[in-house]
Amino acid sequence: MSAISVRRPFLSWPILLLPALSLSIGWGIRGNFGHEHGAMIPGALAAMAVVLAIDRPDWHRRVAFFGMFGAIGWSFGGSMSYGHVIAYTHSGDPPNILYGFAALWLIGFLWGALGGAGTALPAYLSRERLTEFLPPLLWFFAVLAIHDLTYDGLNAWLAARGLGVSYGDPAMRHEEALYWFDTDWTTALIAVVVPLVYRLVRRRSDEATGLMLHLAIGWWIGFLLFPVLLDWRMTPPRGDNWAGCLGMAVGAAVFFQRRGLPGITHAMLVGGFMGGIGFSLATAIKLLWIRTGWTANWHSVMEQTYGLINGLGIGLAMAFAARHAPEVTDQPPLRRWADWFAPAFVALFVTYINARKNPEEWIKAEAIAPALYWFSTITWFNIGSAAIAATFLWIMVRHLKRPVPLIPSSWAGKGQALFLGTLAASVAMNFERAIVAFAEQRLITEGVILINACWTTVLVVLWTGAHAVDPPAVAEPNWKPPLGRRCLLGGVAGVLCCLFALATTLLAFGARPAEGGTPRYRFGGPTSQASTPAPGQAHP
Repeated sequence: MSAISVRRPFLSWPILLLPALSLSIGWGIRGNFGHEHGAMIPGALAAMAVVLAIDRPDWHRRVAFFGMFGAIGWSFGGSMSYGHVIAYTHSGDPPNILYGFAALWLIGFLWGALGGAGTALPAYLSRERLTEFLPPLLWFFAVLAIHDLTYDGLNAWLAARGLGVSYGDPAMRHEEALYWFDTDWTTALIAVVVPLVYRLVRRRSDEATGLMLHLAIGWWIGFLLFPVLLDWRMTPPRGDNWAGCLGMAVGAAVFFQRRGLPGITHAMLVGGFMGGIGFSLATAIKLLWIRTGWTANWHSVMEQTYGLINGLGIGLAMAFAARHAPEVTDQPPLRRWADWFAPAFVALFVTYINARKNPEEWIKAEAIAPALYWFSTITWFNIGSAAIAATFLWIMVRHLKRPVPLIPSSWAGKGQALFLGTLAASVAMNFERAIVAFAEQRLITEGVILINACWTTVLVVLWTGAHAVDPPAVAEPNWKPPLGRRCLLGGVAGVLCCLFALATTLLAFGARPAEGGTPRYRFGGPTSQASTPAPGQAHP
């Protein structure tokens, strides 16, 4: 038998455990910070971890890019509301319980699919195609920052002219002029306008803005079709960003298929189906823990379990990519500034936009004064963050001109340093957020996160490059993934998972509502919600 005919093992412990643990850690942290910003943490950690586990030197060169695009891909799902969906599974009513698990499956699928796309993107694009995304992304983030700074002021300006009411209180947001099914429609509008203006200024189209437009237009199609035209609301009156995310997932798949990138579509499906199973199954596991009568932060257990299962999905998706994706090169190093921008995005931007939420918690717990000397506490926090960023960026730029001993010489070593530094910073900022109001129930959150982080640190050091793969020249770059078969298998598995979750919940609680949360009902019941919040009352 020739050496070429001997295939490496498809799966291994490193390619499964490292992303699973990393996504579990990140998801436990995400639960404390929330939304799109919080979801960037597990996305960056899992993407870097799985790439470090694989013996692909061409991918080790891109660990920072995997972290950046993984963070962006996973951030989209952070816009979806699922608190009331979980409460449906507590209702004790079989139709509402099944609906809750099915809706959680859909949310998990969309989250995992978009996260899988972001994670796999750097594995298939050339240096030119990959770094082409950075300028329009910078444009988008700049405009988005202006939007966030002026959003409340614009609502107040409109209210002064008789359009809506502006309370300046998020709980009363449904009375503001810009409220539309509690969605991020203004952000989605920016996502359409920015790439179009970018193309107009440059007078040419490109692949990067093409993907951005597919995502943004897909969001609008999904949103206008389901909640607006068909009045299909998943969890009224909570937000319907799920419909926009569904449109984004379809738009991304259309783009990748049109561009001859079916490997990324395959990563979306694998990550999505595992994400759907993970969210519904983790919620069922949480309900079983509640049934024991023990007191703990079981919601965090659900989040960390979901992260673990979805991390296994990312490992599985990238195992296919490692075997079939052709070799990528970063020569010539076009847009050399990208080599410091990508690490800075992961290590500085992702951590800062989450850590900046901590001073509010410290002030609320009266652990620190609202102002110190001449400035507010958040201003001091920003000054310190700016000093850290300036130091980091100086070292990175200096290293590009003349290597400094502080930074490892190998790309695998650089990737390890970025991953472990981001992991340590994430664990630390999460703990400093919780410490001011710490209770024993939080040991299952911060305690487990710390132990898993220590374990992951050891495994990353031991297992970097441990998952051996065939050289890309021996692999099958023309492999066509069986997308239809994956959809059939994933769909059947999803149905069985939801039915299994329903059965275990009914066996545990019978027809009575589960403890550990407020039961809610999508169909009938004493706590079913109206589609529109009542004027003058807080938004549910």
